[in-house]
Amino acid sequence: MTQTETADRVRSTLATVDWRRATFDLFRRVRATPDPEAAHTLWREGRDAMFAGHPASPLLPEDAAAFTALPVAPYDPAWRFRLPVESAEPQSLDVETGTDGTVHFDRLGVVRVPGVGSLDVWAHGGYAGGLFVPVKDADAGRPGGTYGGGRYLLDTIKGSDLGGDDGELVLDFNFAYNPSCAYDPAWACPLAPPGNTVPVAVPVGERYGS
Repeated sequence: MTQTETADRVRSTLATVDWRRATFDLFRRVRATPDPEAAHTLWREGRDAMFAGHPASPLLPEDAAAFTALPVAPYDPAWRFRLPVESAEPQSLDVETGTDGTVHFDRLGVVRVPGVGSLDVWAHGGYAGGLFVPVKDADAGRPGGTYGGGRYLLDTIKGSDLGGDDGELVLDFNFAYNPSCAYDPAWACPLAPPGNTVPVAVPVGERYGS
């Protein structure tokens, strides 16, 4: 590896680390905001600023030039839930990613979302732990719908955490967001497996395309 390549790698890695710091801080402020709709506005504005100006933004240069805001639906309180994690048969999931190598997940349990269906709750198998809850809804891949590979509700190892305690999780579909690979094909992201695919459309959260 040349000196220039090494410098580029250091620069890219530090930018990614700072992106994660910013994400952790954004969700800390979200959790500290008592009104969910105000918290959603804070989250939306914070992500727009990160996508527009952060060196680790997943936007491709040609998309960044015309970027104004992410396509996020208005807040709807009917899509906010506090749900217990119920027991489920053990399952494991190994995902090849472009940046983190093979990522291992173990199914921790399931949550049953009224009017939506069940979602598997995955525990990150790495040393840092963490919870991962993606969702793929009936609008996935449709024009003006949601990203075809699904969206993330929680990815606590990277800072996306709405809270919860006593065996329960806060799942607010208004905060569902697209993984980085939705914007840059160079990323390889864990996508929603069958246990995180639901038969209904989820009209809130980040949308995809036109």
